[in-house]
Amino acid sequence: MKTLSHFIGGAHVNGSSGRFGDVFDPATGEVQARVPFASAAELRSAVEAAQKVLPEWAGLNPQRRARVMFNFKALIEKNMDALAKLLSSEHGKVIADSKGDIQRGLEVIEFACGIPHLTKGEFTEGAGPGIDVYSIRQPLGVVAGITPFNFPAMIPMWMFGVAIACGNCFILKPSEKAPGVPLRLAELMIEAGAPPGVLQVVNGDKEAVDAILEDEDIAAVSFVGSSAIAEYVYAKGAATGKRIQAMGGAKNHAIVLPDADLDATVNELMGAGYGSAGERCMAISVVVPVTERIAESLAHKLKKRVQSLKIGLPTDPDAAYGPLVTAAHRQKVLDYIAMGEEEGAELVVDGRGFSLQGNENGFFLGASLFDHVKPSMQTYREEIFGPVLQIARARDFEEALALPSKHQYGNGVAIFTHDGDAAREFASRVNVGMVGINVPIPVPLAYYSFGGWKRSAFGDANQHGSDGVRFFTRLKTVTARWPKGARDSSYVMPTMR
Repeated sequence: MKTLSHFIGGAHVNGSSGRFGDVFDPATGEVQARVPFASAAELRSAVEAAQKVLPEWAGLNPQRRARVMFNFKALIEKNMDALAKLLSSEHGKVIADSKGDIQRGLEVIEFACGIPHLTKGEFTEGAGPGIDVYSIRQPLGVVAGITPFNFPAMIPMWMFGVAIACGNCFILKPSEKAPGVPLRLAELMIEAGAPPGVLQVVNGDKEAVDAILEDEDIAAVSFVGSSAIAEYVYAKGAATGKRIQAMGGAKNHAIVLPDADLDATVNELMGAGYGSAGERCMAISVVVPVTERIAESLAHKLKKRVQSLKIGLPTDPDAAYGPLVTAAHRQKVLDYIAMGEEEGAELVVDGRGFSLQGNENGFFLGASLFDHVKPSMQTYREEIFGPVLQIARARDFEEALALPSKHQYGNGVAIFTHDGDAAREFASRVNVGMVGINVPIPVPLAYYSFGGWKRSAFGDANQHGSDGVRFFTRLKTVTARWPKGARDSSYVMPTMR
């Protein structure tokens, strides 16, 4: 069994805290590696390494930083197969899904290659008598990211791609459940030409998180995870004067209007609900058919499809999804299924009896489907984060609109319809941050920004896109005059008249 390391100052550094966590192979249930948990002192050494190289990196002209990002992009593409295999071995995603994870992160790297244009300021000549006004965007300094297990490549690249391109140095604290790909990304960033210390990986648990939030020299923290921890990160980080963006949980609804093509809609719902074993913050977890007629037909079609889902090894190209990430997470999902039964929801398909022959100790779980789910149920109010789809029936458009709008989470929502007026009204009125119209997983492209509302996000800035650039830079405005001679003193507020 191998022991992993941190990546500090451009080199692998063995952990010195004496604390470790297990990295599992989800397909077999076996421990495949140990990952060190950093102490505050180890985090501090990463901060100091970043500070050492910061003047050099921030002082590079933007196009030279962009060239590093171009090189990094090429290296990711060259190593795509190996990265996907590594990702699947720790997370359990099927290989094709792992490649999608990496590709969506890579798209933000492509966006960051345009950093010379993205960080341009503004200039006004002659704003006043002989006065010019201009603005410039400057990096914050040393910044950090805390990322979840479910997207070990995409979410780190969402964060550090923009941050590093803007001239910051970045410390990544990835999930201890899937640290292999983040470590490899840091190696590739050095190979791409970034100076040692620009991108570092510090593995750990809450102790490392608290060290990041308490370190006075870390100017900003980006976080993705559960809402409870997102709120903790936001409150603790803001209290120490940091800039914080903290993305939390979700309960994404799919509204199905009576005019929708049900067969096409079911195809979309299957992938959005069960892909990656439901371990996505943008997974569709609640389907809302409008009218009883549509609900009965949709439930029947979904039942047949769910029962026929193929679950297999991450390396099986025909598998819809693979195992869950850990035994503990699998048990959490099992507990939610039992809770749903106790609450009175109808368990149409029960995935709890599934076992993959030859891999009985793996963290596999069959697909489950609930019907007649009510907003009062705990399983509806909370995020399950597993291969469980719930049907919550609505009588009409207004009731369907109210369900996602009143939910505590407001990450994503989708509507399926051929009615343009209804779709437009829904998109305008729904109290959710990201909306899909006949698109089940409305994750914005890299040049837009990702972010939910309500308890799905804490802080004012979204991930990547223009919001990412604004988050990882600060605006400085300069008002300049070059007088020909001395001016008389003035004791009134200056104006540009």
